[in-house]
Amino acid sequence: MSEASPTEGGRYRQPIIAAAVELTADAGWAAVTMAGLAERVGVSRQTVYNEVGSKAALADAMISSELARFLSLVGDAFDRQPDDLVEAIYEAVRAVLDLAREHTLLRAIVSATHSADTELLPLLTTGAGSLLAEAKGVLTTRVLAYRPPLDDDQLAVVVDLVVRAVLSHVMRPSDPPGKVADGVAWMAARALDVTPRQSLRTAPPVRATRRG
Repeated sequence: MSEASPTEGGRYRQPIIAAAVELTADAGWAAVTMAGLAERVGVSRQTVYNEVGSKAALADAMISSELARFLSLVGDAFDRQPDDLVEAIYEAVRAVLDLAREHTLLRAIVSATHSADTELLPLLTTGAGSLLAEAKGVLTTRVLAYRPPLDDDQLAVVVDLVVRAVLSHVMRPSDPPGKVADGVAWMAARALDVTPRQSLRTAPPVRATRRG
């Protein structure tokens, strides 16, 4: 029986992609080789080529798989909050940041745009498309369903700010996911001119004033 095509993949395709994700996160894209993946998965190097094709095709598969995983979280969050745009944004941002702590490829992809690992960067823009553009496209479509009181140009600015803020925290987290999501949702509510259900969940405690 013949091997499956690289596009369709066979039984070893997903394990190979998973191994490539781990290796990229641990050692960088330059460290990924077909021979190394074959050893990790326990198959021949030819099987790796049969399953994923070239190294460029492997990068495309890795990025597409991880991007689909993260964007599905965004869609699920909006589906759970069909009547509350701010809560939908909060849940989407928190879900993405929660998963980013466990799944490292997105951090590697985002970091590649700010580091010396330049070999991966061209593959992001030519192989799998722009991560930024994909994320902004999905979020724009979702937000439009709530009919926010903004024109297209204004909405584009807000979406760009939200996506860039989230990717920045994916790359270099500064606070727990819940606190970041809270702040991003609050910012989005102000920019979108919609009223949130509640104010900041994680607002800093009010300091007691000294009595004279």
